Amino acid sequence: MYAHPFSYHRAKSLADASKLLEQLGEESRVLAGGQSLIPLMKMRMARPTALVDINFVPGLSDIQVHNGELRLGALARHTDIEMSDAVTAIPILHDCATGIADVQVRNQGTIGGSLAEGDPSGDWGATLLALETSLECAGPQGERSVKLEDFVKDAYTTVLGHDELVREIIVKKPPKNSGGAYLAFKRSASVYSTASAAVQLTLDGKDGCKDVRIVLACVGLTAIRAKQAETELRGKQIDEQTMRRAGEAAREAAEPQSDMRGSADYKRILVAALVKRALGFAVRRARGERVEAGHEYVGR
Repeated sequence: MYAHPFSYHRAKSLADASKLLEQLGEESRVLAGGQSLIPLMKMRMARPTALVDINFVPGLSDIQVHNGELRLGALARHTDIEMSDAVTAIPILHDCATGIADVQVRNQGTIGGSLAEGDPSGDWGATLLALETSLECAGPQGERSVKLEDFVKDAYTTVLGHDELVREIIVKKPPKNSGGAYLAFKRSASVYSTASAAVQLTLDGKDGCKDVRIVLACVGLTAIRAKQAETELRGKQIDEQTMRRAGEAAREAAEPQSDMRGSADYKRILVAALVKRALGFAVRRARGERVEAGHEYVGR
């Protein structure tokens, strides 16, 4: 099926893109990586009257470290993040980037586009919520900084105005003795996850948990911060018993719906297992071990 007719506009800057979106009206859309928008247009589930292409705006693909912060341009591709030396200091980001969909999608899809879509099945939202993350947004009224936890309001709904765009994602580098892991469980690489869990923690120098964030995805209308699961760990020794309790608390926090990927009960069980497993990886990384984690597939 062919897309509904639309006009194409190439923005020279973010200010130009914002102005075009304002002029072209509510039915215009931003074109970044296009890995979600274009398939929807081909199926005519999305019918924008105009596309504003920001791919030729300079500087939007940069990945830099500055003053203890990792700065990711909105057009940084998933593959760029996976391969970036600057990202290696925060392994949970590599976990996320390396398993998103397939090679073609990773080569074209962008981190800014993924976050702006607000898809509850997306990988970046949960991963970045496990870290201290903010977004720099640009619009007709100028620029503003938004904490990621305040950015997504509901499924496919963010605080962005129609003529406002994400310019940069800023991630604060975790402190010493920190480690994290992102695990997503899928039937195959090209489909959305059945459930996923992001864990980022800091040890007190031994195996005591100084701080921790646990975030769930694909089991609610937005990514879910499992705060009770964090309470089961914070200030305590991390061992098999506390990890099990954290997994059970995460299971209670999940709000899944039954669908083609599995029943709600199955997803709750899966969440508990993923959180416990991600905690194990995070602790080992916080101790300085090099371990591989990331997306897991049925039968592997």
